[in-house]
Amino acid sequence: MNSDNETIIKETKTWLEKAVIGLNLCPFAKAVQVKDRIRYVVSSATTEEDLLADLLDELRYLYDSDPDLVDTTLLIHPAVLTDFLDYNDFLDVADAAAAEPEFDDQLQVASFHPQFQFAGTATDDIENYTNRSPYPMLHLLREDSVARAVAAFPEAEQIYEKNKATLRELGHGGWQRLFAA
Repeated sequence: MNSDNETIIKETKTWLEKAVIGLNLCPFAKAVQVKDRIRYVVSSATTEEDLLADLLDELRYLYDSDPDLVDTTLLIHPAVLTDFLDYNDFLDVADAAAAEPEFDDQLQVASFHPQFQFAGTATDDIENYTNRSPYPMLHLLREDSVARAVAAFPEAEQIYEKNKATLRELGHGGWQRLFAA
């Protein structure tokens, strides 16, 4: 792995530890992180076609892997789909790839991007930071893992509202301080 990829993975792990786990934005993330079951892959793709090929490779890898060794994958793609609107358009392609028959409806894709923006929000609304990552990435998940996590977490549908409240309380200054240390 080259030093650029090592830096990208290190920054992604820092974001995961400080924001996603540290702020409890995803109550399911800590378990897979502690058990070292997250696969970090930096794509060298510079085109959507190359990224789709990498995505399909990683979906196959996750599908074929023992869940006790690899439960989820973060496919980080720093050189393609850096514009959020282009990235957002690509999510339909990513979802279609995960829905390919070879995956038996066992995988799904979640989205994180440095410019992430929920519909109906302003660009800099703090709520958008729930899905803002240091680099564009596709989070590949196993349906079984998601189902188990949701079953174990009462009122999982309220996570999004709780996250918005957490970030409003934290504010932009708090978000910046989180990563300044």
